[in-house]
Amino acid sequence: MKDEWNMKICPGYAFALFLLIGLLGWEADLRAWSGQVWFAQLPYEAPPAGQDAPDVSIPPNTEPLSPEELQRAEALLPLLEGKQEFWAMGEFVHLGEPSVPVLIKALSMPSPRIRYNAIETISMIKGVSAVPALVETARRSEEMPRVRTHALKVAVRLDPSQAVEAIEAMAKDLNPSVRKAAAFEARYVRHKSVVPLLIDLVTDEERFVALSAVQSLWILTRHETEFHDWDTSSKQDRAAWASEWIDWWEANKETFEFPEPQRPRRRS
Repeated sequence: MKDEWNMKICPGYAFALFLLIGLLGWEADLRAWSGQVWFAQLPYEAPPAGQDAPDVSIPPNTEPLSPEELQRAEALLPLLEGKQEFWAMGEFVHLGEPSVPVLIKALSMPSPRIRYNAIETISMIKGVSAVPALVETARRSEEMPRVRTHALKVAVRLDPSQAVEAIEAMAKDLNPSVRKAAAFEARYVRHKSVVPLLIDLVTDEERFVALSAVQSLWILTRHETEFHDWDTSSKQDRAAWASEWIDWWEANKETFEFPEPQRPRRRS
């Protein structure tokens, strides 16, 4: 009897055990799959063709400032320093180039921050009429180097032809950062008088000044010299190599014409 019962029960027990093992394996597979990411390709619909949005920008002001606007601009000058300086600069941009005479006054104010921000605002306005004042600021030996170099940079960007005097003064300054600014910005000034200034700076005590001068000479003249390792050169090396530039300039300065500036290549 017992053997007969075992024969009847064992097949059912074996099936149940098989089913349980299968369920446990399926659960283990689910746990393993739960850490995976499954990607599906969804249908893509191109966005609708865009419509030209109306131009809602405010054109720069070109009209002379009214007495009220002039008074407002004068009141903005002290705000070029502090928490509201960016707002004040924006207000000057809104007033446009007619506000440049007011910004020129800021170049002689006591705060160097105000003077620096005034120069930056002139750059934003593209106030070409301020270039003579910027050149004077760059030439001023008692001015902070950071303000002087920024004044030269903006003057060169606005009208490089007027920046020669500033480069001449800064190339002889005692501060090497000022001389470096002169050597760097000279590459944008297509005037023969800057070439001998740059050749003189090739022998500068500071290597980074000399390297800027050499690079500017190459960019301006595209004259190919003998190969020299300028990056590891000493002052004595640069003095010897500068003679090659001197000889070339003496032989060609009367007939030299600046080549057309190279334009950056467009990416295809």
